[in-house]
Amino acid sequence: MADVEFGLDTFGDVTVGLDGSPVSQAQVIRNVVAEAVLADELGLDFIGVGEHHRVDFAVAAPEVVLAGIATATKNIHLGSAVTVLSSDDPIRVFQRFATVDALSNGRAEVILGRGSFTESFPLFGFDLAQYEQLFEEKLDLFSEVIKEKPVTWAGELRPPLKDKDIYPRTESGHLKTWIGVGGSPESVVRAARYELPLVLAIIGGDPARFAPYVDLFHRALAQLEKPDLPIAVHSPGYIADTDAEAAEQYFDHHKAMRDRIGAERGWGESTRAEFDNEIAHGSLYLGSPETVARKVAKTIQTLGIQRFDLKYSAGTLPHDRMMKSIELYGTKVLPMVKDILAG
Repeated sequence: MADVEFGLDTFGDVTVGLDGSPVSQAQVIRNVVAEAVLADELGLDFIGVGEHHRVDFAVAAPEVVLAGIATATKNIHLGSAVTVLSSDDPIRVFQRFATVDALSNGRAEVILGRGSFTESFPLFGFDLAQYEQLFEEKLDLFSEVIKEKPVTWAGELRPPLKDKDIYPRTESGHLKTWIGVGGSPESVVRAARYELPLVLAIIGGDPARFAPYVDLFHRALAQLEKPDLPIAVHSPGYIADTDAEAAEQYFDHHKAMRDRIGAERGWGESTRAEFDNEIAHGSLYLGSPETVARKVAKTIQTLGIQRFDLKYSAGTLPHDRMMKSIELYGTKVLPMVKDILAG
């Protein structure tokens, strides 16, 4: 418990100002860099930036944003949240993150996943009917590339490689690579099979329901005779001075985002009762520093994880509000969490 790390994640959601006026995607990207700089100044361990290809998210090239963050920060580790490997090229993904690693003096990490949106597939010319095969083959190739040795590999969806060197390499010879999963047993076992640490995206319901996946990951590693590996949790949240203030500032932005995505996926309209229930019993870490600290500590203790990443952006939630939330997370929440864990 003493070695638990704490991070932040953002999808670069397109926001509004405190007066409700829209903010450009370009300004959102600059704001993400400022948020990461604050997180670094507060001593947080990690900042993750998501990849999307939609009008409501500004970051389509997280590695470029991370490169900007790398040159403006000193200690915080930098990663994706997630890189949609299925619709990208594994070699180019490695090259871009190796470049971020160079700019950050070894602080780059990559979280690979299939993503919860599919816009990148038609955009880059990939067939959704090959959804599973694309990810499996590209992960297989990526697992060879990160060995940082000449690559010999063959699959069905791209020409084979024979003794190909991939540059640039990292100075350390190791790019920390995670697998992000939404909670399917197959994805958990796949991460174990490739000997990669796990990020559980827990965005709804009681976090304790993911305990079987944690156990499955450890058992799979043991059966495969691989060393035990860390597990991180990614969940949404927001901190204000009081519980009531946090809910008031967050709800309308959350509801607009949830209903927009829900309309695309056939979900019903969200309600305040569902929102309040998710705070009380689910995976929304929202409230005063004391409330959020207790909930974060409980999740860490229940699941036995090694890192907790708070997804602090939420639809049009203003940048100024997010900066205050980040400040409270670093200065108030985390010291309380560490005290609880130490006790």
